[in-house]
Amino acid sequence: MSDAKPRSIPDPGEGRNRLAVERLTLSDFRCYAFQRFETGGDPVVLTGPNGAGKTNVLEALSFLVPGRGLRRVPLNEPSRVGGKGNWAVAAHLQTPVGGVDVGTGLETSTEGREKRLVRIDGEPARNQSALAEVVNAVWLTPQMDRLFQDGPGARRRFLDRLVFGFDPAHSGRLTGYDHALRERGKLLRDSLDSGRRPDEAWLAGLEETMAARAVAIVAARKDMVERLNDACALASGPFPRAGLSLNGTLEDWLGNAPALDVEERLRQTLVGSRPTDGERGGAPVGPHRSDLEVRHGIKDLPAHLCSTGEQKALLIAIILADARMRAFERDAAPLVLLDEVGAHLDEERREALFEELFGLGAQAWMTGTDPALFAPLRGRARFFHVEDGVAAPKD
Repeated sequence: MSDAKPRSIPDPGEGRNRLAVERLTLSDFRCYAFQRFETGGDPVVLTGPNGAGKTNVLEALSFLVPGRGLRRVPLNEPSRVGGKGNWAVAAHLQTPVGGVDVGTGLETSTEGREKRLVRIDGEPARNQSALAEVVNAVWLTPQMDRLFQDGPGARRRFLDRLVFGFDPAHSGRLTGYDHALRERGKLLRDSLDSGRRPDEAWLAGLEETMAARAVAIVAARKDMVERLNDACALASGPFPRAGLSLNGTLEDWLGNAPALDVEERLRQTLVGSRPTDGERGGAPVGPHRSDLEVRHGIKDLPAHLCSTGEQKALLIAIILADARMRAFERDAAPLVLLDEVGAHLDEERREALFEELFGLGAQAWMTGTDPALFAPLRGRARFFHVEDGVAAPKD
């Protein structure tokens, strides 16, 4: 955790600019042949039985930002079984700069090639990264409840998604690093199998790329962890204060030396590990070896040793801290997608969560099987009942 004095992050409160989905349209997406939601920009509560299609709506919203959505699936998977093959998600957004129409979906060519299309105000965008200029969102799903028991890869992905909300270029650095890591591994394996020396210039170029991108990735993660700690320290209410730290060899190096020196040290380490990396694959040092540790601030206990309810509360505390930072820095809170949010939360924490979201001015989309859990939101949110792939407004 950072020793620096927490930065002041004002409560956005009422009157701040908003980011909200006023109308959402799904076409051939998962269980929906066609579904339209008119929200007026209000928070949304989706209730109904398990398997009705509630999470599918949140997944559709998650495709309004760059990436593979909250389920991290192949591009063609959301296509409706028995549908036309291509799915589409369209939204009319209220943003700090006015109304914006956004659309994204799958296009399959006659040759079978798949491509994700993005349109903003009717104009085609070069790629999905353009969405980051218009929409930002955070989400919490039941699958993430295992974050503290799963391996470090899940925690890295969680942190990287938070970093990406502030720094869209972070995704490109990760992609570039992963590509260079794979290419280097293939080159070393081929050399080992053939008994011939690898192309030295190509190998050195890959290692230069890895070193530069690795340091930038870790620096961005470290900065995000420090800012999250500051934001968590300023929080009040029933959610525990989360303490975060980023652990790894490269993180230790960056804590004791300038970035350029760390790049050179990593490059030399990669040169020295070529023989073993050819046999085992990967690399001994790099951002792919990092791990995010979270502790319960009051109990000073690692998150993986906390109860299920405490772990859920810690995750919500981190998501809220992230949302507060985005609201302050981007002048509008992100969309907040909360799947089965009532699970493992007592009444006090549920109501505190609702009030925090309203205080931020965030449009939250929440799902649950029991409408009674959302009773405090009556008159303050739009309710929809979802069943058999159909969502209907419910008073």
